[in-house]
Amino acid sequence: MRGVDPTFATATELVAALADRTISSRELLDLHLARIEALNPSLGAVVALDPERARRAAERADEATAKGAPAGPLHGLPMTVKDVWETEGLTTTAGAPELAAHVPATDALAVGRLKAAGAIVVGKTNTPLYAGDFQTHNELFGVTNNPWDTTRTAGGSSGGAAAAVAAGLTPLELGSDIGGSIRNPAHYCGIFGLKPSWGVVPSRGHIPGPPGTLSEADVNCGGPMARSIADLRTALLAIAGPLPEDSPAWRLELDAGPAVADVGSIRVATVFENGTDLLPVAADVQAQLHGLAGRLAAAGASVEEVPLPVSLADGLESWQELVLPLEGTKFSDEEFASFCVVDSMEGDDPFVRAGQALVARHRRWLAANERRQHERAAWAELFTRYDVVLAPVMPTAAFPHDIERPITERSLDVDGTAVPHMFAMAWCGAIGSVLLPVVTVPTGCTPSGLPVGVQVVGPYLSDLRLLRLCEVMVEAAGPGYEPPPRLLEAPSGP
Repeated sequence: MRGVDPTFATATELVAALADRTISSRELLDLHLARIEALNPSLGAVVALDPERARRAAERADEATAKGAPAGPLHGLPMTVKDVWETEGLTTTAGAPELAAHVPATDALAVGRLKAAGAIVVGKTNTPLYAGDFQTHNELFGVTNNPWDTTRTAGGSSGGAAAAVAAGLTPLELGSDIGGSIRNPAHYCGIFGLKPSWGVVPSRGHIPGPPGTLSEADVNCGGPMARSIADLRTALLAIAGPLPEDSPAWRLELDAGPAVADVGSIRVATVFENGTDLLPVAADVQAQLHGLAGRLAAAGASVEEVPLPVSLADGLESWQELVLPLEGTKFSDEEFASFCVVDSMEGDDPFVRAGQALVARHRRWLAANERRQHERAAWAELFTRYDVVLAPVMPTAAFPHDIERPITERSLDVDGTAVPHMFAMAWCGAIGSVLLPVVTVPTGCTPSGLPVGVQVVGPYLSDLRLLRLCEVMVEAAGPGYEPPPRLLEAPSGP
């Protein structure tokens, strides 16, 4: 491929190479299948493959290219999708034993749109049970390991997706995010991830809810994970759009806004010093975040530390009140009744509050939603003065696997402070509940060689402009995606 290693090339580079026939779709597919065969046993990232149908699709793509037929923006590109998105003819389990034999008859809307853009879905990637953890493990497929250090988590719930992209098993992924499930795996694995504005990408065909669900879950977003901002943009444009029943009258036109001349025109707010009373951030992570901010300032950007428009504690409370009722719908009547004992408890203990949210009455959710609208207004006011806000993703870099205990008993060691897992995702939850678009951008590695990402947050529905701003910032301050060093000598195919 003219000096570009196809194993770690971006999807954009690979589509260009497919178009000019410096590599065929069949060759690219076989390269990735060989890579999966060699590396997946140690990573546990890919949990289902569809090689024969993928080969036939690749051959059709090559024939169309040879004839000069019109091609979509992802024409001939092999990729994987997180195993929560229904895929026609290919198992979709959401990590649940009861769905081990679930083979959908149709694709999720977002998957169908990727295929319509020319992508070839070759396999599925691992997720925790019903996407309900920020580590990736389940009874069906086991644990997903981080390609930078296989003793550590790849994150979750799109952990298999992030590990596969980082390790060169796939150039592009479709993840999902309700509490950081795109953002924290991208942070832990050193790749780019986009959590779009809520409502931009339909979640129909996503599990959970149960197969056949037609309603759109609050806060949950489908979004791409990749090795470049350009890849995120291409994938977003492929999957964004209204539900089919809305399309006769509704159109989605994401505005890229005015041209971004250079990094010197970007107004950057940082909130790195906020919320440390609730959720401390490890010194090695803080160093990477401040290092990026310093490089942006040195490159000419206006960078200023500001207070959060909504406190981290209030943002986390809103996330609990708005999202955990969705989890409560999964309970049996008996389980629901047993949880209801917490409803009469008083106080501000976040564990009690989480239990109350799981069994919340609708009036409580309505009150939380009204608070959410005021929080959205506070964020919107901040964006009248700044183009983007930089925030931590998680309090540490990838941590050693901790899957033998229930999530309620787990804690992170943050420079000697034990932080319950239930609070460790506060930054992702607080920002997710106000429905804003967020790009996770790699900032570099800690002294121990683990990746660190940053949340780059933009105004609601500014997704395309946010991607362009991120592109300019990465060009000016780097470093972008870097392959895990331990995998550079692994099989790369032709």
